[in-house]
Amino acid sequence: MLFNVLINFLDDGIESTLTKFADDTELGGEVYTSEGRAILQRDLCRLEEWASKNCMKVNTGKCKVLQL
Repeated sequence: MLFNVLINFLDDGIESTLTKFADDTELGGEVYTSEGRAILQRDLCRLEEWASKNCMKVNTGKCKVLQL
């Protein structure tokens, strides 16, 4: 339950789509312009900052970019 309380505030200020699972988090969005890219990058930086503040690590091996 404590973990649920901890990740409850994970999506504060996030403009992109954020999906939270028990052991995984996904950040995604459609990017058509440089402004959209900046929003996604800003959200990614916010997640990294949140993880750092809460003594968690981002598993970069599981990070992927899907381009269609």
